[in-house]
Amino acid sequence: MARYLYSLLVWLVQPLLRRKLLRRGRQEPGYLVAVEERFGRYTQPAWPDDGRTLWVHAVSLGETRAAAVLLGALREQWPAYRLLLTHGTATGRAEGAGLLREGDLQVWLPWDTSEAVSRFLDHFKPRLGILLETEVWPNLAAACAAARVPLVLANARLSEKSLRQALRVAWLSRPAYRSLAAVWAQTQDDATRLAAVGAPVRGVFGNLKFDATPDAAQVARGQAWRTALGRPVIMFASSREGEELELLQCLRQAGPAAREIQWLIVPRHPQRFDEVADLIARQGYSVARRSLWGSAPTLVEMSADIWLGDSLGEMALYYGLSDAALLGGSFAPLGGQNLIEAAACACPVFMGPHTFNFDEAASLAQEAGAATRCADMASAVAGALALVREPGRQQAMAREASRFAKAHRGAAARTREALAAYLG
Repeated sequence: MARYLYSLLVWLVQPLLRRKLLRRGRQEPGYLVAVEERFGRYTQPAWPDDGRTLWVHAVSLGETRAAAVLLGALREQWPAYRLLLTHGTATGRAEGAGLLREGDLQVWLPWDTSEAVSRFLDHFKPRLGILLETEVWPNLAAACAAARVPLVLANARLSEKSLRQALRVAWLSRPAYRSLAAVWAQTQDDATRLAAVGAPVRGVFGNLKFDATPDAAQVARGQAWRTALGRPVIMFASSREGEELELLQCLRQAGPAAREIQWLIVPRHPQRFDEVADLIARQGYSVARRSLWGSAPTLVEMSADIWLGDSLGEMALYYGLSDAALLGGSFAPLGGQNLIEAAACACPVFMGPHTFNFDEAASLAQEAGAATRCADMASAVAGALALVREPGRQQAMAREASRFAKAHRGAAARTREALAAYLG
């Protein structure tokens, strides 16, 4: 009865979903691509029922980057499988397009109605479904169990906030988590929380993102730009709404010390690039947008107060360019973004008080000397300014960041070994 009521609700709000996609599509055209796939309707021919389809779901950009690591391990072990990659956001789909090989396919994960999910499974006939990190939907989980398609949750995480939300609707969330074939958590705390909501936790494997190797060419390019610039660069990485204004106000208060630094802001969400550029200009700063550069910043761009990183797929370049990074999402109560890529690129991190989405990684980075936790934006700006004025200390912190990233690798191999129970 509980899932029936849920199914009725998600069916009734489908028209609202279409309107939402149209609104989002005005800012991000990717949301207007293949809209009918969201409802389980496909133009591609049905795939053969030969047991060689491996389905991986990576809802957004961060999960798709984790998927890239896992897919490398899976293809090495099971090269004969074709890949079905699904997403929920335009940034995830854009990133995932670069992971496909001949014979693979990329579609949207269908909206969680019983009919759409059934059409999805009937059309693609996956042998196994791998959800990454957090995406567990009641009808999807139930349909996979009924069709005897093992559905696993890899690189799994669940924050305290998400646990509280799940327990408030335990009548719906517990059956969904119990339907999973296996769950492999990032941390022991994640495992405990997942078990509390009924998930069959089978192991704690660490975070797949530690196994990612930054694009060495991008890192080197960024370092070359920094050398040519001749002054330190501090990046605000994956900034969120409201945080950019707070940074700009702190820079004004910091006075001449802040003007000796090249500041780089890289917003988390591409649809906000224009908004952030306008905000910077309204605050009286000159801005140079990466999307308008050629192969390197010109003298005009080098003279701008703020650089705006408004390109996709270049985070390694931005980290290579930076002497230090402020961690977006951690200065507002948003849970923080992942600092692992910064560490892998040997970029020291200054984070705010709100890192509940990545608590263990943040704590471990702090213990390793790769990151510094700050009470607020002003203290983070002051800390970063102090660090980049001491090259010896900055280089030592960069080395610790690199060591920290390397020390926590191995999740991909552990996940691959666990998947052998389902793929042979």
